[in-house]
Amino acid sequence: MAASHQGVLAGWGNYPKANVQVSTPANARELSSVISAGPVIARGLGRSYGDQAILSGHNVCICTRMHYFISWDENEGILECEAGASLDEIITTFAPRGWMPMICPGTKFVTIGGAIANDIHGKAHHVDGSFINCVISFTILLANGNIITASRDEHADLFIANFGGLGLLGIILTAKIRLRKIETTYFRQQSVKAANLDEMLDALEQYKHYNYSVAWIDPLATGKQLGRGVLTVGDAAPLEALPESLKKEPLKIHRAAGLNVPFFLPDFTLNNITVRLLNRVIGYVQNSPKTFVHYEKFFFPLDMINNWNRGYGKRGFIQYQFVIPEENGVTHLRKIMEMIASSRCTPFLNVFKKMGEGHGMLSFPFKGYTLAIDFPVTHDLKTFTKRLDEAVLEAGGRIYLGKDAMLDKSTFRAMYPQYESWAAVKAKYDPDHIFSSDLAVRLGL
Repeated sequence: MAASHQGVLAGWGNYPKANVQVSTPANARELSSVISAGPVIARGLGRSYGDQAILSGHNVCICTRMHYFISWDENEGILECEAGASLDEIITTFAPRGWMPMICPGTKFVTIGGAIANDIHGKAHHVDGSFINCVISFTILLANGNIITASRDEHADLFIANFGGLGLLGIILTAKIRLRKIETTYFRQQSVKAANLDEMLDALEQYKHYNYSVAWIDPLATGKQLGRGVLTVGDAAPLEALPESLKKEPLKIHRAAGLNVPFFLPDFTLNNITVRLLNRVIGYVQNSPKTFVHYEKFFFPLDMINNWNRGYGKRGFIQYQFVIPEENGVTHLRKIMEMIASSRCTPFLNVFKKMGEGHGMLSFPFKGYTLAIDFPVTHDLKTFTKRLDEAVLEAGGRIYLGKDAMLDKSTFRAMYPQYESWAAVKAKYDPDHIFSSDLAVRLGL
């Protein structure tokens, strides 16, 4: 039997919280015993922001004990591993050998199972797409206790539906993924300052030949300065391009984080005054990067601070991420950014970029503009996000379910009309809804 105890869990945003039964299985046999006991949801390292990996009053299986590497094909760059393995473990092991994950989100502390469940994406979505593009196949434990292999050729409906499927179709046990060959663990980057939204969009177009592209915008800027910020673009640095000082250790890996937020900061520390000051600092840092930067700073800057989510206080925070089509996108972006800047909800850290083509069903990305922005939880926040949802829907966009904490069922169905195709796969493989979560209950999944 898997070890089990009562506990309180939340996502990375510490909102909402739930009383759950926590299980920590070490293998498929122990997982099967938990599934047979009733409703359950799998959980990895807990980096989904909202209620995707909690299930009030029921079992939450933390699968990080199942994290072993199974096989490695050096010629093809194909790794087979258990789904509890993290990008951090993969990078630590394979970067010194000249290999990196193909898709890296904003943190390396995500498991392979979680990466599939959320179909994660990164700074190169317009080039590399989302996580589905590096996965060859996976094995999955179904509600009936069977373990099957899913790929583009075998149980293809189950394979596709799991990307963005939020763990609601089964528990992924192992996966075969393709890594990327690298010469160094450094990136050559360039920053471009934009005075307003028009300049930012022009810069995105002008520098679209770079593989990696992400922007920071000032969320409190209004009027003629609306959308001002800094675009950072870059490409993997070849060995010959590195300065001599970096060539001494071209495949250097990251160190353990040296900084830590030891407790939840008081709620009053984040207000419009402190956020304006912090945004000035962020703007300065983003506008003065080094030419060559290590992957830790390029991909995972917040990983250098342990428990940084505590900085938002005990009430927690949400990360609101949406994508809208390019058609009429500028008009809709202006409206949404003006809503954010004039709100009383203290917008903080944000990421703005363009996305490439998506894959349908419940996967989030499609070709267009995306903005992810943090909001501390306040009394006014839910009312405000409801207004944001309406503006995003009016623009033909949708919200990233992997980060959502407040969307309602009717708006979700309008944003994801393809959910019916996903629901048909759910009915086929999990007709009794053994796999569930608080998000699934909230959205009718």
